[in-house]
Amino acid sequence: MIILGIETSCDETAIGILEAKKTKAGFFIKPLSNVVSSQIKIHKKYGGVVPMLASREHTKNIPFVLKKSLRQTFGSEKEFSKIDLIAVTKGPGLILSLLIGVNFAKTLAWAWEKPIMGVNHLEGHLFSFLLPEKNKSHKLSINDYEKIFPAICLLVSGGHTQLIHIKKFGDYKIIGETRDDAAGECFDKGARILDLEYPGGPNIAKIAEQVKTIQKISKLQDISLPRPMIHTKDYDFSFSGLKTALLYLTQEINFSNKKKKLTPMLAFELQEAITDVLVEKTLKAAQEFKTKSIILAGGVSANLRLRQKFENRLKERDLNIKLLTPLLEYTTDNAIMIALAGFFQYVYNPRKIWDWKKLEAMANLRL
Repeated sequence: MIILGIETSCDETAIGILEAKKTKAGFFIKPLSNVVSSQIKIHKKYGGVVPMLASREHTKNIPFVLKKSLRQTFGSEKEFSKIDLIAVTKGPGLILSLLIGVNFAKTLAWAWEKPIMGVNHLEGHLFSFLLPEKNKSHKLSINDYEKIFPAICLLVSGGHTQLIHIKKFGDYKIIGETRDDAAGECFDKGARILDLEYPGGPNIAKIAEQVKTIQKISKLQDISLPRPMIHTKDYDFSFSGLKTALLYLTQEINFSNKKKKLTPMLAFELQEAITDVLVEKTLKAAQEFKTKSIILAGGVSANLRLRQKFENRLKERDLNIKLLTPLLEYTTDNAIMIALAGFFQYVYNPRKIWDWKKLEAMANLRL
């Protein structure tokens, strides 16, 4: 199958084309194009995504992103007849952004006379670890597939922090989630407190690299932040209090007069606090549910410190659990992961292919 994926759940206008098939031996997956138009420069001055501006940019950019994706794959934007299926993010996300992608996909389905499938954005993230680089293929045998599941997925981004027990494709149970701010949101708001630019996560991680060890921090300044809910018996998270603690700490240490010296240390400690909680909660869930693997997904899964901690803790505790991570290019919102989720839906539930008239955007869609 050749699947056209469309993603506009937030501020990335993305269209990608995926070749995929299922045989008796397993799955064949090959990304053919992956075009993303970012809006970071537009939203940076506001310190976060402005829904009306995001919607306007999607409307302006999506026809050009489609043409570029088709040209990358087929050499011509007129070769749309080779598309077998259109997969589009129907939710969750910003409703004004979702409507642009869904209505654009419905128009293509009507004009091209192609079947269309609405995809849960979160489901796309869950299986992004299977995607290889563009124009490279990945063959996943049935045996390999069975070695992955059951799994615990830590889905962590600006809008979501969830622990999901996955028994197989389509069989999910959310066992824990944030009660307030998501981890990515805490990174962004923490960056704002430290006068760092949006998006906060990458900038926090970049400046935190200037501080190599916790011991180095303690020698220079007594900087310590809480690890909220790290020892609770459930699998839920809470990060709103952490950003408040950061704010109070900056006031206590007179941060405004010591910015250059203290910013790296505060950024480091904020990253340590967030990643400590994410890792401990996830490992606890993986052990209690006796899973074969841990899957990282979402924008915050690109954080190298988070990945390093998982690898170290799994090794230190001698846990026979695989750590599965997506390529960095697939951690943020992209359309190839939506195409892949659409393909799996087709394989496991072909009756879910819809007429374009029945497809609707759903901002609060859950797994």
